Amino acid sequence: MTGGGFTGDNTKEFEAKITPIIIISCMMAATGGLMFGYDVGVSGGVASMPPFLEKFFPKVYRQIAEEGSESNYCKYDNQGLQLFTSSLYLAGLMVTFFASYTTRILGRRLTMLIAGFFFIAGVGFNAAAQNLAMLICGRILLGCGIGFANQAVPVFLSEIAPSRIRGALNILFQLDITLGILFANLVNYFTNKIKGEWGWRVSLGLGGIPALLLTLGAYLVVDTPNSLIERGHLEQGKTVLRKIRGTDNVDPEFFELVEASRVAKQVKHPFRNILKRNNRPQLVISIALMVFQQFTGINAIMFYAPVLFNTLGFKNDAALYSAVITGAINVVSTIVSIYSVDKLGRRKLLLEAGVQMFLSQMVIAVVLGIKVKDNSEELSKGYAALVVVMVCVFVSAFAWSWGPLGWLIPSEIFPLETRSAGQSVTVCVNFLFTSVIAQAFLSMLCYFKYGIFFFFSGWILIMSIFVFFLVPETKNVPIEEMTQRVWKKHWFWKRFVEVDCLEDEKVSDGNGPSIIELVP
Repeated sequence: MTGGGFTGDNTKEFEAKITPIIIISCMMAATGGLMFGYDVGVSGGVASMPPFLEKFFPKVYRQIAEEGSESNYCKYDNQGLQLFTSSLYLAGLMVTFFASYTTRILGRRLTMLIAGFFFIAGVGFNAAAQNLAMLICGRILLGCGIGFANQAVPVFLSEIAPSRIRGALNILFQLDITLGILFANLVNYFTNKIKGEWGWRVSLGLGGIPALLLTLGAYLVVDTPNSLIERGHLEQGKTVLRKIRGTDNVDPEFFELVEASRVAKQVKHPFRNILKRNNRPQLVISIALMVFQQFTGINAIMFYAPVLFNTLGFKNDAALYSAVITGAINVVSTIVSIYSVDKLGRRKLLLEAGVQMFLSQMVIAVVLGIKVKDNSEELSKGYAALVVVMVCVFVSAFAWSWGPLGWLIPSEIFPLETRSAGQSVTVCVNFLFTSVIAQAFLSMLCYFKYGIFFFFSGWILIMSIFVFFLVPETKNVPIEEMTQRVWKKHWFWKRFVEVDCLEDEKVSDGNGPSIIELVP
């Protein structure tokens, strides 16, 4: 297999067809992203509905109803309202490391099934909520589901996909996130017209659809060969490998998976091992990508899109309609990423998007700084349209770069012995900084006003510099060959892996069973 600028005698190409079982399994597994996206999109919509605010957040409801009593930027500044959003991610953060254990010991498939059950329970609590405690409890259950799903699904997709289309299939997870956000925005737009409490209850209750899809999908799909071999089911792993690759000639890939599993079994403490010098490149890049992903400002916009547009002077229906437009742009741009990620590569998409996001945030900040004052009624139609267009330009850039690649790159760069631990750290960092942004954004908007967009654009500049110098290209590289073909050839990271790899080779030569001893 060629591509990604890597050539040489060590390049391997495993025989693999694009089989229906691969496509169906990946589509079913990626519905975990659909649930995640729906939860992201629905919270901002219901938080802008007057009946919802009146029942759970009466102080915010009064601030909005009393014209001129608060700055436009501060109407929604309420810690309880922000907790409604952030509690989901705090719960996900808490269960992440337990989800790492289930992913490794019970398998990727069973972990996704557990996520589905948590989602169903959380939706039930939210739709039937009678008080704030019940509402937050439902969000916590949903957060547990997201913690398990985000741990298992990206790893499942990376392991089951042939390496030449691994990027495209992995991005199905991100595509389903964007579809979930769009679905939630459409639901919010129509349920906002329902009188009384039923509008927000329907919005929260329809999250049961993606929850059921994920549960059904997890029940029907097969576990990955990597997971089966890792847990000692060699014959079953080989059978699944033949089935998903559509060929009987799977021995080269099978032996490589068995060898990777043998090395992984020598690592008794993956979380301790991940801190070793030779795992430094993967750990630093994964943590940085997750931190930077949140400091693009995307979740601030996606969580609170209707609230944000209301703040800028859009009427309620117009705010929800604008959120639908940005949600649709999000979906279309993610589809662009599916077709381009394995052709253009990861680096080009990240760097191009950095320029696009930086410029769009700067334009939004300048327009709001000039036109939106503390107590101004609304933007003129021309400037309002410009803000929506710039938000769409920003969202489109994120959706074909930092959105999907923030999950794809960490899922494909860790070796098998630290993959579950690495994914745990990745998800943990994502949830931590997502919850920070969710809890702080409305308060930051109140204090920074239009300057919030200057704040995020500054971070975009920093992350683009990081990518340019420190993130290598990984397109078309088999997961188990990352050390040889990526880290050992990178100008900076090679200093961390060369010495340790030599030591590992000495240990492997003198200890542990051979591949032949492991394969029946």
